[in-house]
Amino acid sequence: MDDQTMVVGQQPTAAERADGRTDRSGRSDLARPLLIGAYAFPHGDATSNRLLQLARCAADAGTRTLVVNDWPCELAYPPPAGEVAGVDLVTLRVRGANRLARMSARVARPVRVLRALRRCDVGRGDVSVVLLPMAMMTVANWAVLRLALRCPVVVDASERHDRRQFRRGWLTPYYARHRWSTFLATRLVHRATAVSTTLAAYLRQHGLEVLVVPPQVDCDEFAPARPPSLREGLRLLYAGTPGRKDMLDVILRGIGQLSSHDQRRVSLTIAGVSRDDAAARSDLDVAVLDAVSADVTFLGRVPRDTVLALLGRSHFSMLVRPTGGYAANGFPSKVPESLAAGCPVMLNHTSDLSSYVHDGIEGLVLDGNGPDDVRQAIERALRLGDEDWAAMSRAARSRARDSFDHRAWRDRVSAFVARGDEDGRSRSSSG
Repeated sequence: MDDQTMVVGQQPTAAERADGRTDRSGRSDLARPLLIGAYAFPHGDATSNRLLQLARCAADAGTRTLVVNDWPCELAYPPPAGEVAGVDLVTLRVRGANRLARMSARVARPVRVLRALRRCDVGRGDVSVVLLPMAMMTVANWAVLRLALRCPVVVDASERHDRRQFRRGWLTPYYARHRWSTFLATRLVHRATAVSTTLAAYLRQHGLEVLVVPPQVDCDEFAPARPPSLREGLRLLYAGTPGRKDMLDVILRGIGQLSSHDQRRVSLTIAGVSRDDAAARSDLDVAVLDAVSADVTFLGRVPRDTVLALLGRSHFSMLVRPTGGYAANGFPSKVPESLAAGCPVMLNHTSDLSSYVHDGIEGLVLDGNGPDDVRQAIERALRLGDEDWAAMSRAARSRARDSFDHRAWRDRVSAFVARGDEDGRSRSSSG
């Protein structure tokens, strides 16, 4: 199997490694974290963005995490990108999008990663820890990387799905693989980063040492939001792919319960899904949509830059989710991004959101997840003045900078992933 490899960033030279000290295991003092991915990295989706920020804060000050990303066979390869700030990136790509090519690339992935490291002159002593997304936790990935590199493996758990999300339940291959990866992680590794306290508690029950790390952002990427005056109307935004996790139908029903006068003052932009896809693959009832007189616009899939621009022109981003299950275990990455853009959020509390979004400060918190709750929140937003909204926007950006920017997490994450060796003799818990 022929890999195309693109390397972005500066690797330590052989002379620099030779000058560095080594410990008893042969690990150089220039050793650094290695993160393995198989996504449209670095800005392809929520998982890619999470791994980018995790990689940025996993390395000690003065060093950079090495990321080896296996570009998905089924996705078109983008033009070569420039340097990715904070990481050194090696991108692998296998030609061919047929099922056999995808399966072969997936099975051979750990060996392909090791070959790529060898081509970059990265040896066993140059890697301090392997960071592996939970979805990529397989026996082969764990065993080959653990034995070949002789360093700990730390998994990142960003979700825990349940059967309600999938029409066929356990018969859904993705769901079955997800649960199998989680099972392996709880048996084979000893440390993990988790996106929420609920997910962390589950992993701790299985003896893992866990650090809770919510979705992170780079606040420097976001310009302050500057939507038009509220006197010209209330601009709402839903950005994402709702699937079975976000309650898009409830949002539309809530808007439909507004008075005719208030509906004329509201516009909702839905970015990330088309009208047809929303009708086919989410909880949206088209009849409810047709009955709404507010301005509702579907943009379909849009690039990340468009989402950032939309956040900057919106008064509130919206998110309604069920309580419990996957919503309690996960953490919606769209919330930190909205706060970083200075766009307050209109949502119900799930997961750890109550620790970060307070009613009337960083956003408007719904009393529940029903249409009446949405209607009442929008009516409150319609009563706001521009100064009230501006204060919420400033509070949102401050919250993002203090709680979600990757720089605020560097000391904690780098210390956690570098601590001790994964020999199974100490499996304590940390908050």
